[in-house]
Amino acid sequence: MGFLSDALSRIKPSATIVITQKARELKAEGVDVISLSVGEPDFDTPENIKEAAIAAIRRGETKYTPVSGIVPLREAIAKKFKRENDLDYKPAQTIVGTGGKQVIYNALLATLNPGDEVIIPRPYWVSYPEMVGLCGGTPVFVDTSMDDNFKLQAEPLERAITPKTKWIILNSPSNPSGAAYSWDEMKVITDVLMRHPHVWVLTDDMYEHLVYDDFKFVTPAQVEPNLYERTLTMNGVSKAYAMTGWRIGYAAGPEKLIKAMDFVQGQQTSGAASISQWAAVEALDGTQAHLDVFRKAFAERRELVVSMLNQTKYLKCPMPEGAFYVYPSCAEAIGKRTPSGKVIETDEDFVSELLAAEGVAAVHGSAFGLGPNLRISYATSNTVLEDACNRIQRFCGSLG
Repeated sequence: MGFLSDALSRIKPSATIVITQKARELKAEGVDVISLSVGEPDFDTPENIKEAAIAAIRRGETKYTPVSGIVPLREAIAKKFKRENDLDYKPAQTIVGTGGKQVIYNALLATLNPGDEVIIPRPYWVSYPEMVGLCGGTPVFVDTSMDDNFKLQAEPLERAITPKTKWIILNSPSNPSGAAYSWDEMKVITDVLMRHPHVWVLTDDMYEHLVYDDFKFVTPAQVEPNLYERTLTMNGVSKAYAMTGWRIGYAAGPEKLIKAMDFVQGQQTSGAASISQWAAVEALDGTQAHLDVFRKAFAERRELVVSMLNQTKYLKCPMPEGAFYVYPSCAEAIGKRTPSGKVIETDEDFVSELLAAEGVAAVHGSAFGLGPNLRISYATSNTVLEDACNRIQRFCGSLG
């Protein structure tokens, strides 16, 4: 009998973390590496948020907090949902976790039984299927296509729903594709879900504020109020407020689900870090002026990267609506040879050879369930992105 849990055999390591760590190690060895693999804004946390955290420390806000979060933060979350999404939640319908990942995991752990199915559109954030598997559920994948800008369509969603379906996980704007659903596109999805009242919606809105070209963000329960009683709306402060290391995610939903998640979290981690929670209060309640600065910079970077990648041999790159990723296809590079004679057989080969030849770290699309593509993060400066894209062009030009 083995010592380690059989559950570990059902999951894979996070490809984004593996590749980012590989890039760090190469840099530490003195290799000239540009890492475009990490999902993290390069901006610093805004000053007003940092000052709120410092003030909380000086006030002595350094004790354990309630499992579901401090009252001022839960109140701020409820106000945020009303102000920005026209969703009415009481503070008791909200919960705070140590990052969005914990919020999702707790929801799945509190609800899934063996045999329960969770629909996950492909491409997906790498952790969704692994969390479903760890919680005893079965991921059911529904493919999207570049022709539809990687957005889920009604017919394949309808076909994927069975009596065993418990959840669908929706992520808009998407990691890895950057695709975001307009009101009309979301309504197509919610219309399908209205025909299947046993299916709950777990929506990951972490990139809500990072949308471009006057795109209007929407969330499922906002588009279809009749889904309110079976929707968990998850969000966090990591991306829009450049607070990745503060580790604060949050969600709102039906009180019975929130209580179940609180029960799980009470035996798992208890409350999130007190100082981070007070910083998050300021993030949600304070000035939002930095968002325009973030969006302007990311929009410029998006234009630069999409333009240069579409001028690159063997690559095709759609224009995403949000987040800070592009998801170009490298299908035309499959079967080509590197100067050393290595045949590119998969998108994983492509990113491995790109890193070896030019020192550019990206993540292969098959890690997100749909290839041959690669995910490139443009959360770095224009100068670095231009250098990286020139290297990618040089690498692709070397293939024959």
